[in-house]
Amino acid sequence: MAIQPPILKGGDTIGIVTLGSPLDATIIDERIRTLEDMGFNVTVGKYAYSYDGIVAASAQQRAEDFMTMIYNPTVKMILPTRGGTGVRDILPYLDYQAINRNPKIVSGYSDITILLNILNQFSNLITFQSLLLIDFNANTPAYSFNQFFAATSTVTRTRAIQNPPGIQLKSLIPGHVRGPIVGGNLTSFVGSLGTPYEINTSGKIIVIEETHEPSNTIYRYLTQLIMAGKFRDCQGIVMGQCTNCSISYGTSYDDLINGLLYPLGKPLMTNLNTAHGYYKAAVPIGAVADLDTYNNTFTVLEPTVKV
Repeated sequence: MAIQPPILKGGDTIGIVTLGSPLDATIIDERIRTLEDMGFNVTVGKYAYSYDGIVAASAQQRAEDFMTMIYNPTVKMILPTRGGTGVRDILPYLDYQAINRNPKIVSGYSDITILLNILNQFSNLITFQSLLLIDFNANTPAYSFNQFFAATSTVTRTRAIQNPPGIQLKSLIPGHVRGPIVGGNLTSFVGSLGTPYEINTSGKIIVIEETHEPSNTIYRYLTQLIMAGKFRDCQGIVMGQCTNCSISYGTSYDDLINGLLYPLGKPLMTNLNTAHGYYKAAVPIGAVADLDTYNNTFTVLEPTVKV
């Protein structure tokens, strides 16, 4: 059973880090004020405001910020400012045994999902594909905040992962399976292949989403995962949206799901609103879930935080 990090409560301290691409300091400060207005204390990493081109700082410096938050006993949650690119670079510099001994809530999406999966895989920690610091603003819908706090601030034995009212999940291949959740952003998933940080999908329920990629790139990535055997031993597949993704050669994202994933015969659900989409369902990486595509439900079967 994966480790549940301690529950997030009002007045707790949240550690802010930039683990991939940089974010404008004005935006960081605005979002921090939102957290403070919500009743949280905030501590900011040494390199959170740094700018070094594509990435905020060196891999070692970004990893240092993350580990500093791990070692800080007052920090209950580590919240990256954004994803972007380059998060994979920090993985060789993390102390996974220390992370295992000092479990924290870690939330994010986009390129952060490679970190979420590896923290589960190497440190046995439940992590959360959910909000980033950039999302703590008035434009984020209540649904996304409710999902975030349901996952990180509530101890429940089961929790249905549901879309907002009026937006249906779609079950394409019937089945009923259980297993830990893995996955996240498709680009980051593919970027782990052939590295020591390749995501293990055997016996798992795979969740995938993407943003701003044309369908010919999605085709390339999905076929690469298929050829790498990532769907061979998985339990089931849940496809999120491809947000702002363009159609190439008259072939849409849905066409690719039907053409590439449907023939695999695995229980298959689509249209989960999460991560880059406007609505962001909170998906706990490493938590055991039940995927029932006979009844069109996706349910977390264990608490994802502990008191």
